[in-house]
Amino acid sequence: MQSGFNWPNAIRTIFSPEGTLIIAIAILLLGIIVGYLVWRASRRFMDELGVQEAVEGTPFERTARSLGTSTVGIISNLAALFIYVIAITVALNIAQLVSPEAYWTRLTGFLPDLFIAAFAVIVGLIAADKAKLVVSERLRSVKMPEATVLPELVKYSIFYLALLIALGQLGVDTLALLILLAAYAFGLVFLCGLAFRDLLSAGAAGIYLLLTEPYSIGDEVIIDEHEGIVQEVDMFVTHVESDGREYIIPNQQVLQSGIVRVRN
Repeated sequence: MQSGFNWPNAIRTIFSPEGTLIIAIAILLLGIIVGYLVWRASRRFMDELGVQEAVEGTPFERTARSLGTSTVGIISNLAALFIYVIAITVALNIAQLVSPEAYWTRLTGFLPDLFIAAFAVIVGLIAADKAKLVVSERLRSVKMPEATVLPELVKYSIFYLALLIALGQLGVDTLALLILLAAYAFGLVFLCGLAFRDLLSAGAAGIYLLLTEPYSIGDEVIIDEHEGIVQEVDMFVTHVESDGREYIIPNQQVLQSGIVRVRN
């Protein structure tokens, strides 16, 4: 039975060498046109999705701009490049300038996986940077050393998952990927348990304080030698201000030292 990729041989059989060359050149020109259309369509699609605004300010976007391009430009160029490579390969195959069957089979099987792997890495980098910014913004009021580590963990966790997806597309054994993922998850949980012990304690104490409300904003309190007016209470810390000074007290310290409400 003839292989499904024998159609270039059929073209060379039907047409003369000059006609085959013209068809190869036509496929190259068609590939250029289609690649350009894909480039424009992908840029327009990502602009409508708001990708440019979503990646604004991320390290990946800053790096891309330093190279004279952007995240949207890199992704759209990759899409166009994918079309160009296919067109060139088909043209070379028809013109019999490369070994047809084995090369074509390997390339057509590998190119989509390579494109998806590259796309996964790029999306992973963008999503990781964006998640880091969001988490950093959410934890901006938390004046605890552990809080500065959390955004980095979120960033590298997302990128690690994207890298695993890319390696899976490139044919890396699935069992090895699962072992790597399990080892990373175990290490992450173990390190988080050690590093964020105080942060988790502060969060649990904050939930208790927010539910029971032993004091509220505007109350004058004494907490572990700090006396002042409560300005803010969130899940992790309590803000107390006195004589131009603001004390940011972890919530677990509030419960451990006790609270004194000053009544005038």
